[in-house]
Amino acid sequence: RKKEKENLEKRTSVVLENLGQTIISDLGSLESQQDFRTPEFEEFNGKSDSLFFNDGQRRIDFVLVYEDESRKETNKKGTNEKQRRKRQAYESNLICHGLQLEATRSVLDDKRVFVKVHAPWEVLCTYAELMHIKLPLKPNDLKNRSSAFGTLNWFTKVLSVDESIIKPEQEFFTAPFEKNRMNDFYIVDRDAFFNPATRSRIVYFILSRVKYQVINSVSKFGINRLVNSGIYKAAFPLHDCKFRRQSEDPSCPNERYLLYREWAHPRSIYKKQPLDLIRKYYGEKIGIYFAWLGYYTQMLLLAAVVGVACFLYGYLNQDNCTWSKEVCHPDIGGKIIMCPQCDKHCPFWKLNITCESSKKLCIFDSFGTLIFAVFMGVWVTLFLEFWKRRQAELEYEWDTVELQQEEQARPEYEARCTHIVINEITQEEERIPFTAWGKCLRITLCASAVFFWILLIIASVIGIIVYRLSVFIVFSTQLKNLNGTDPIQKYLTPQTATSITASIISFIIIMILNTIYERVAIMITNFELPRTQTDYENSLTMKMFLFQFVNYYSSCFYIAFFKGKFVGYPGDPVYWLGKYRNEECDPGGCLLELTTQLTIIMGGKAIWNNIQEVLLPWIMNLIGRFHRVSGSEKITPRWEQDYHLQPMGKLGLFYEYLEMIIQFGFVTLFVASFPLAPLLALVNNILEIRVDAWKLTTQFRRLVPEKAQDIGAWQPIMQGIAILAVVTNAMIIAFTSDMIPRLVYYWSFSVPPYGNHTSYTMDGYINNTLSIFKVADFKNKSKGNPYSEQGNHTTCRYRDFRYPPGHPQEYKHNIYYWHVIAAKLAFIIVMEHLIYSVKFFISYAIPDVSKRTKSKIQREKYLTQKLLRENHLKDMTKNMGVIAERMIEAVDNNLRPKLE
Repeated sequence: RKKEKENLEKRTSVVLENLGQTIISDLGSLESQQDFRTPEFEEFNGKSDSLFFNDGQRRIDFVLVYEDESRKETNKKGTNEKQRRKRQAYESNLICHGLQLEATRSVLDDKRVFVKVHAPWEVLCTYAELMHIKLPLKPNDLKNRSSAFGTLNWFTKVLSVDESIIKPEQEFFTAPFEKNRMNDFYIVDRDAFFNPATRSRIVYFILSRVKYQVINSVSKFGINRLVNSGIYKAAFPLHDCKFRRQSEDPSCPNERYLLYREWAHPRSIYKKQPLDLIRKYYGEKIGIYFAWLGYYTQMLLLAAVVGVACFLYGYLNQDNCTWSKEVCHPDIGGKIIMCPQCDKHCPFWKLNITCESSKKLCIFDSFGTLIFAVFMGVWVTLFLEFWKRRQAELEYEWDTVELQQEEQARPEYEARCTHIVINEITQEEERIPFTAWGKCLRITLCASAVFFWILLIIASVIGIIVYRLSVFIVFSTQLKNLNGTDPIQKYLTPQTATSITASIISFIIIMILNTIYERVAIMITNFELPRTQTDYENSLTMKMFLFQFVNYYSSCFYIAFFKGKFVGYPGDPVYWLGKYRNEECDPGGCLLELTTQLTIIMGGKAIWNNIQEVLLPWIMNLIGRFHRVSGSEKITPRWEQDYHLQPMGKLGLFYEYLEMIIQFGFVTLFVASFPLAPLLALVNNILEIRVDAWKLTTQFRRLVPEKAQDIGAWQPIMQGIAILAVVTNAMIIAFTSDMIPRLVYYWSFSVPPYGNHTSYTMDGYINNTLSIFKVADFKNKSKGNPYSEQGNHTTCRYRDFRYPPGHPQEYKHNIYYWHVIAAKLAFIIVMEHLIYSVKFFISYAIPDVSKRTKSKIQREKYLTQKLLRENHLKDMTKNMGVIAERMIEAVDNNLRPKLE
């Protein structure tokens, strides 16, 4: 059967190829205008929400839109004629492939033509078999287990979609469709056997592979090329009705209206998503995205609760923060003169001007931060493991378990297949686009291009660092020279002003580079030419994420792990590029600056994405409605209403994933510095789900339904982020926060032999962690502003652990420094091993596919095979019975005369 099926596919392909090739060859040899076979123009005489041809019988499966060149007022007659001939050849080949077309002029603009496409039953069956589409065999009679949380059913019922409005989908046993076994499938009504999403998917498969021109034995085909070249203005499937009210057509399912009412409307913000209806209307690819986003948002609820608890712990205990009190105390912090943080222009300054920032730092740099970092290391593992189980359930419920084996090659790939090789498995000839050397060359060029753009981002980060170093001098002098700035200086220190402005500029540069690189990444991936759509998206995903990772996170990594770590000391500072003195952290550390950077980037990114994804399409649609005739929507047909909506774009869903994965990185990689990040992400995602739903159902044309088994390359990316997050959070606590030095002081240096206190205490911590520098030891280049608050002081203080002047090892690291370094390294090793051990144990203990789902998959396979075998045996028995009857009849006819 398999061999016969392959031969049938080859014969069908050859016949259709010859038919199309004949027309295209004729087109290439013609120099004068020819009368191609095109659909006749029909006047629209139906209802505004009609989804059928003018005969009211044939369903519209796809719509193509173009502008009639004969009615254009332009001088480019040669170009218009070429476009018309290509389009007519393409439509002729669509008819040769069995599709039926009907052309209708626009009600509002007679230059615009809408070509409605219908796939008859025979075409749907042929391509359903070719595409290995799974279709119903019989209703699923497996009983679902009752919920273990019966007492909470009343609560889940409130959160669930009303089943009287959106009825649950009937489940079926399914199998790949075969025309010669059509009687085995559950066909009650031919018109309903292929639902609208499947019909659109089949038609788009045909539209993407039909040729329209052959030049020098090179074929050009596919609706995407025609749209990109302007021959067609648009190509899309239809929405089934208006989103605000139901269709008047009784045969319309009104799924768009139901989705808007129960999913996209703000009043449904607390309800669960109707995933089955989303999948049915938009396809599995859109459905799996919203399923993942909803599950991620649910898991964020737990992280947000713990994060808020840790934040409140720090907030309520900030009054007990001894080292902050010492900074703010007039007799301690008010009398400590700090060394200048830049050369010549920066003044000496008092420690207590950082009082407000030290109070804020007490909120985030507390013991709760350590607990939360450990918790998030475990949380991210639980999220990924439980999502795998949920994904496996959706694969079973949505019939995508064996999808990877069914995926077809991309039309762009097939068009470039000119080299003939022998397949090692089948030992048959097959075509590939380029040789092994050509593939290596393309991969090398693509990798080089990606590496170049990463270097460009790193150069921009260095530019931001230079900006920080140079503008810090300006703020240090200008803020001090302004009159009446004491209240401002209480909150706006030079460090704070530099951090805020640098974060804003960094965000602007991130957005600019992001916009440019998106196009570059698409060009690189197109040049690489992946075979399938999944390969294409995975390749583009890895390139885009690698770029975005460096683009978004590089500034955070700099603040967390490099700023203030290599500054030397006032007598021998470290310089960038031999000119700019390396910037220092606030005396409390760089943790607060990292928190500021995260807040600005996360908040700015959320605002920018909403403007770009929601506000712009809404404004474009609003402008389009103003240009249309007032009140015309009542007589405008469905295909014309949908044409005026915004196109989603081929990579629209890709950007949605990318936005959420970048957010996932912020929530996990740097959560030790900002425990409120999960709460901000939770609020954003609750709105994001409904905003995306509103956008899809109201502002955009209906997407072509696509199959998807999982979330693709985003899964290993999240796993990589989860592993890296353990390291980054451990290093943030060790090197960015001041927790380890405080613990070392409390347990070792507050009591003898190093300390003078009789019991463990934090008193004297600030004085112990600020080293002393002799002003006379300043070099001319690094000497501070003489017109400053130095007064008669001969020494100043700086943040480091070094011996004082006059010591035999003056300005060398003291014993406290080596204790702190040893404690930091020990902390990182213990924390990483502890969390990794828990992560690997959880990953091992939680299987990717639940036992219940495995049983369902095996049970369905068994029953499906049994059903097909029984039907096959029935057919054989029936045929054998007929043969036996004929044999008996023949024998009887032959023997009867002899016996007589």
